Amino acid sequence: MASASLLKSSPVLDKSEFVKGQTLRLPSASIVRCRSTAPSSLTVRAGSYADELVKTAKIVPGIKVDKGLVPLAGSNDESWCQGLDGLASRSAAYYQQGARFAKWRTVVSIPNGPSALAVKEAAWGLARYAAISQV
Repeated sequence: MASASLLKSSPVLDKSEFVKGQTLRLPSASIVRCRSTAPSSLTVRAGSYADELVKTAKIVPGIKVDKGLVPLAGSNDESWCQGLDGLASRSAAYYQQGARFAKWRTVVSIPNGPSALAVKEAAWGLARYAAISQV
């Protein structure tokens, strides 16, 4: 039989640890990040089991909005993240589908040290993403 302290502190519960009749303690909020390749997966039908689960468990759905890495021209095999084009309209559509936060990634090469160009492009891209996402 699992102790109550194990259930309180464990972020991931093994089904074998659950004891019938015990109240499941949930974190104050959880997040779920979806891939932008399947935005319709964000849609939850009102009144469905998933809808109730999302409300009860205080799950906040979000989405990855960048379009992946591409080579950064003029650098030493570095890359930058694309997807700023059309981000405002995509973000509005994702919000309508239920997303309440967005994730953008940027990569800076560590082994050889990032070039000034890569750092500048990363900072510029993140700033533009932040400005667009907060509208």
